Amino acid sequence: MKIIIELIGIALVLAGVIFTAQSKALLGPPSSFMYSNPGWTINGFMFIIAGIIVLIFDIIFRIVSRHKFKHKD
Repeated sequence: MKIIIELIGIALVLAGVIFTAQSKALLGPPSSFMYSNPGWTINGFMFIIAGIIVLIFDIIFRIVSRHKFKHKD
């Protein structure tokens, strides 16, 4: 389960990077609806932020669960 959450966070960050690169005309074909479209820059940044938040929560969850397991009486 923990690896799935981590993979979701990484996928969100990668999708955000791709969306942002396409919106800045750095990646993808010019015929794409995202190519050189400033609206997708915002969407890309939101995906990146969401992915980072998921990864941070995953790290916090791992630390808390490890701490509880270690100090279990």
